[in-house]
Amino acid sequence: MTAAALSKVLRGKYRIRLVESDEIGTVGVGEATIPMISLFNRMLELDEDEFMRKTQASFKLGIEFVNWGRLGDRYIHGFGVIGQFNWTVDFHHYWLKQWQAGKAKELAAYSINTAACHANKFMRARADMPNSPLGQIAHAFHFDASLYAKFLRGYAEERGVERIEGKIVEVQQRPGDGHVTGVQLHNGQLVEGELFIDCSGFRALLIEGALKTGYEDWSHWLPCDRALAVPCLSSAELTPYTRATARQAGWQWRIPLQHRVGNGHVYCSKFISDDEAAAVLLSNLDGAPLAEPRPIKFLTGRRRQTWNKNVVSIGLSSGFLEPLESTSIHLIQMGIAHLLTYFPAAGFSDAERDRYNRTMEQEFNWVRDFIILHYKATERTDSPFWNYCRTMDVPESLSQRMELFRSSGRLYQEGDELFRPISWLQVLHGQRVEAQSYHPLTDLLPEPEIQEYLDGVADVIQHCVDVMPTHASFIAEHCAAPKL
Repeated sequence: MTAAALSKVLRGKYRIRLVESDEIGTVGVGEATIPMISLFNRMLELDEDEFMRKTQASFKLGIEFVNWGRLGDRYIHGFGVIGQFNWTVDFHHYWLKQWQAGKAKELAAYSINTAACHANKFMRARADMPNSPLGQIAHAFHFDASLYAKFLRGYAEERGVERIEGKIVEVQQRPGDGHVTGVQLHNGQLVEGELFIDCSGFRALLIEGALKTGYEDWSHWLPCDRALAVPCLSSAELTPYTRATARQAGWQWRIPLQHRVGNGHVYCSKFISDDEAAAVLLSNLDGAPLAEPRPIKFLTGRRRQTWNKNVVSIGLSSGFLEPLESTSIHLIQMGIAHLLTYFPAAGFSDAERDRYNRTMEQEFNWVRDFIILHYKATERTDSPFWNYCRTMDVPESLSQRMELFRSSGRLYQEGDELFRPISWLQVLHGQRVEAQSYHPLTDLLPEPEIQEYLDGVADVIQHCVDVMPTHASFIAEHCAAPKL
């Protein structure tokens, strides 16, 4: 992703060399995305249908969460908007007033994305219908990460990126200030440069191996430290959403692609053994597994500096937040976008580095709090893992948001944070964090008008979903991949 983006934006004015080894495996299980990926693909001027075919992709309208609040609970965190703008207060306050009075439908009825998920329907947003829910559909993708990497490799090389095959055996640094000057490969080749971007994954060869930058450990808030990943045959309808099912000591993902289903079990090794975790995963697949479960060990947190000296870390080398809300690829995208914003001149500037680091710290913190919310906001008491999560202390920034919502139903957005108030609303409500009140200005509108307003929104959304094609039929018509 980084090489492709830089090759597009820098237009051949800089020499870009990418060092990687086919002998070194990648984590390669990040197959679900959020709508921001569409901005990245548009920046590269990719044809969406071609991209879908080349990566065996399906569409994604949201994430279904099962068993998170209580065993048996399920809700969908849908992308896009909920309801319709009203001149006084946010839609969800009108909904809260009627919900508390027992007169409103579930949130899903007021979201085109979520209602479409329940019906297994999909279509792209209609640009010619901006005032209709059909013009407000927000989509992301499920794709095969290895095929996406292959697709972007070809894109980058066509635009002048030089790919060098080899393993790095030594990092050379400048005496005095410690800037990286080059990396030596196992065949003796020395690759020199001015700006180094560390995309070496958990190994963090430059940012940590050479520069000893340090790591901020968040495992006391996000205790899962391992994952097992396995693909399987698909035997169910092609759904336009990811599923995250809470298990005894973690959770399991289900990501439907055109040619298979991606599955994984994220868990805490303090509360379940590797063999037990594998048994849970393999007993909850759609179809026969296509490989042995692949283990991944990780430590949630972030690098203390994402940019240190002349090294910028992007991806897993910069930190790791488990894929519960499909944010790993988004954080890569933000790392690239902010690097372009603060792209250095020769010699580098502490001010640019500091601003980049503060910006990326905030990006990580915003995502961190939202993911912690899923674990904290639970009523489950059926296992030691969930007892720990339910009773753990959380960052003050998250605690304040939860208390504000409980007291008055109010939600807010800080700057350009990724998850908007409607995302917080869906998880808070979906996991039984109940608002005790609503915005007082809601009462300026008579209750019959509020009810008519809510009913009208729900009716329009249902009519829109009725005319949408199924997810599978839309793919078959527009972007079906060749059969493997």
